Amino acid sequence: MIQALVVDDSVVMRKLLADVLRADPMFSTVETACDPYDAWRKLKRFRPDVVTLDVEMPRMNGLTFLAKLMQADPLPVVIVSNKAVPLPRAAQAFAYAAVPRIDPQTGKLAGAAELIAKVKSAAADGAKQANPKDQAERATATRSAKATVSRCQAPPCRLVAIGASTGGTEALTELLSSLPPSAPGIVIAQHMPARFIDSFARRLDRESRLAVHVATDGELIQPGNVSLAQGERHAEVRRAGTKFYLRSFAGPAVNRFCPSVDVLFNSVARHAGDQAVGVLLTGMGCDGAAGLLAMRQAGISTIAQDEHSSVVFGMPKEAIAAGAAEQVLPLGKIGPAIMRAAEQSVCT
Repeated sequence: MIQALVVDDSVVMRKLLADVLRADPMFSTVETACDPYDAWRKLKRFRPDVVTLDVEMPRMNGLTFLAKLMQADPLPVVIVSNKAVPLPRAAQAFAYAAVPRIDPQTGKLAGAAELIAKVKSAAADGAKQANPKDQAERATATRSAKATVSRCQAPPCRLVAIGASTGGTEALTELLSSLPPSAPGIVIAQHMPARFIDSFARRLDRESRLAVHVATDGELIQPGNVSLAQGERHAEVRRAGTKFYLRSFAGPAVNRFCPSVDVLFNSVARHAGDQAVGVLLTGMGCDGAAGLLAMRQAGISTIAQDEHSSVVFGMPKEAIAAGAAEQVLPLGKIGPAIMRAAEQSVCT
């Protein structure tokens, strides 16, 4: 039986590759990683027989990761790419495999058999080379790799504040589903009638790898957790020492809304320093523009959704016009940008 790790920054491609391998009875375990940093974390507790590796990924490309992997704990690797790329001198890959795709004429998946065959072959070659001495050396290398990962600096971003209105339900679903469980704590102000908040929180929790719940007053903001502001109650971030807490309270509408994005963003600007990221998504009106500007002026990384991917380009447009957005990104690139800010440290 074969254990495999699929490393790819695309949610769609990760699922496709994992499903292809899981469909073959020879694969007992197929885990996935969203980028090389996530892969290092997985390798701390799980040693696969073979790794499939994307080349173009944010924060660290696949070839850099491959070179580090071969130095720390050599494993059979299959590069999954539609183009050949030169390998680093210190790296060895067992094979290249083309990216599987749907054939537009037949509607069937093309390339799956080739991928399975090459991954199996790589795993078999790796097993042939393994002997007691190799295993001992690899165990030592694994311990060294784990120590290397543990010496990484703590992520500078510990909090993400997100505001959204019209079109935000679908935008938030897509954004949160792209984030790994290691994402910083997230607080969301979404303009929505109070009677729909509970069901929306359950939907987000079901469709993402994060723990999503309706915000409660005084709760600790923690990594991998998402707090969705209650209907008709504002949400603010407060700080006590090194920890961030959430304040949920009733108050007058701001910019016609309660919860107001500006209330949330302004509190982050006051209390989070440069340990946060602010994200303003699709929505009508101007709520959040002034707060995002306050965050940027406080040294916080700020992102506005671009016009093309917004259902209503109102709130982001106002923020961009005010100079509040450090980055203007399509929805699909906001998740990776958040994680880049959260994990800027590099393992050496």
